[in-house]
Amino acid sequence: MRIAMVSEHASPLAALGGPDAGGQNVYVARLTEELARRGHDVTVYTRRDSAELPVRVPLPGGGVVEHVPAGPAASLPKDDLFEHMPGFGAYLARAWDRDRPDVVHAHFWMSGMAAQIGAHPHAVPVVQTYHALGTVKRRHQGRRDTSPYERIGVERQLGRTCHRVLATCTDEVYELADMGVPPRQVSVVPCGVDVEHFRPGTERDRRVPGRHARHRLLACGRLVRRKGYDQAIRALARVPRAELLIAGGPPPGLLDTEPEAERLLRLAERHGVADRVRLLGAVDPARMPALMRSADLVLCTPVYEPFGIVPLEAMACGVPVVATDVGGHRDSVADGVTGRLVPQGDPGALAAVTRELLADPGLRHRYGDAGRERVLARFTWQRVADGAEQVYRHSTVGHAMSTEVA
Repeated sequence: MRIAMVSEHASPLAALGGPDAGGQNVYVARLTEELARRGHDVTVYTRRDSAELPVRVPLPGGGVVEHVPAGPAASLPKDDLFEHMPGFGAYLARAWDRDRPDVVHAHFWMSGMAAQIGAHPHAVPVVQTYHALGTVKRRHQGRRDTSPYERIGVERQLGRTCHRVLATCTDEVYELADMGVPPRQVSVVPCGVDVEHFRPGTERDRRVPGRHARHRLLACGRLVRRKGYDQAIRALARVPRAELLIAGGPPPGLLDTEPEAERLLRLAERHGVADRVRLLGAVDPARMPALMRSADLVLCTPVYEPFGIVPLEAMACGVPVVATDVGGHRDSVADGVTGRLVPQGDPGALAAVTRELLADPGLRHRYGDAGRERVLARFTWQRVADGAEQVYRHSTVGHAMSTEVA
């Protein structure tokens, strides 16, 4: 099958940790590589954000990235890319006139715009994954939402006109239904995790706090306000003998120029835990599994979360998770089995659960083992590719039938 991935701002080649580089980049890269491994011909179309980038770059695990000239060849915030999507779509239409794909998988709403512009002249079916919805972002961010005004209307239209919506969690199905996208139009295929890279260590690898040592709490992800690191800091003030490590953001040497880092450090000072909070900045992906295995608990405290790959990475490493009861966390974290879900915005509840688990190493061990089993059963990239393939085949067969009838 010839598969076109459209990911306008999230290149699978990008370094993770920046404001616009995170789970979507990982998802596109790993799904592309797994599909290519199965013999599919996969091309990822992403915006050229540097004049030095070649037109096409092979991915190490299979598939090709093609850089699309749309707007200036420079890094731009993703919210500034809206005006360049018609040009992106026109490029796709020309490319697919020469080499028509069997199916297009669009990632994010602006990619969906461009994909439909490119696919329409050639009657190619489009599968849409939002990765995040504007209605959710606007609900939680209010006036701080920098998305273009048109976003929610475009997302609603995409959901009604694409051949299939591929949602990453059950919560998204309900949100889409409220937007007028019927559930029968939606298939749920979650995100995945590399279970060979993220895996439990040996007993010798485990970090066991000594008599006077601190327990280690770890939070990971992009250094942006919605990730809720402030809730973890507030909770830490009620958890004695524990340290909090926050991994993500710019390289360590640039953290002092990062406004969110400054805000979090001021908050730690106010709550009297500055000596127990460490901001690590960007961490080499090769080091992430060892860092996770060094933690007693991984805290995932976002205000909202379309899916969230960090809980899967922790569970794959055999580390229990305490996560806010939002979005994709409800699908990935089995409450009371692989970790605990706590109300969003309630640092007291987060602290209470954290203290309970830190006091019971046997329970943490059982949660960790169960987390690894859950990931192997549900969240490998092989399982994700199985689901995506099924959606693609459904879309191409249904599209061929509708075309013949017409």
